[in-house]
Amino acid sequence: MSDGLHIPCPHCDKLNRVPPGRRAEEGKCGHCKLALFAGEPLVLTTKRFDAHAGARDLPLLVDFWAEWCGPCRTMAPTFAAAARKFEPRVRFAKVNTDEERRLAAKFDIRSIPTMILFRAGQPAGRISGALPAGELDRWVEAHLATA
Repeated sequence: MSDGLHIPCPHCDKLNRVPPGRRAEEGKCGHCKLALFAGEPLVLTTKRFDAHAGARDLPLLVDFWAEWCGPCRTMAPTFAAAARKFEPRVRFAKVNTDEERRLAAKFDIRSIPTMILFRAGQPAGRISGALPAGELDRWVEAHLATA
């Protein structure tokens, strides 16, 4: 029997268990009492990264980007809209490669934007370049289907 879903809070990073039969999108953090899903990408730092990428029950799609990158800025509204569409099936997050150089190096980010889908801490898919909404949606759906 399942013991529910284990979901890190996007606000305080504490792990929460959503019991079987409960809707994850309605869950609140047991620690900070805020919603487990905000409908927008969260900002990840090196310190916060493992808590979210390592979640066993919630895939994480990370957009590696930089403030000065035109395609990154163009892609930002599309990525935010996808976060609203795909939560609670996927958590969306952004990593600023200028501020989090260790993470960029760890995942061999050579061009931006680059998106990596993580499952239980491991990269499960990767794509680079700004994608239009339909293409991003198809890419996410295809990678969710292969799980």
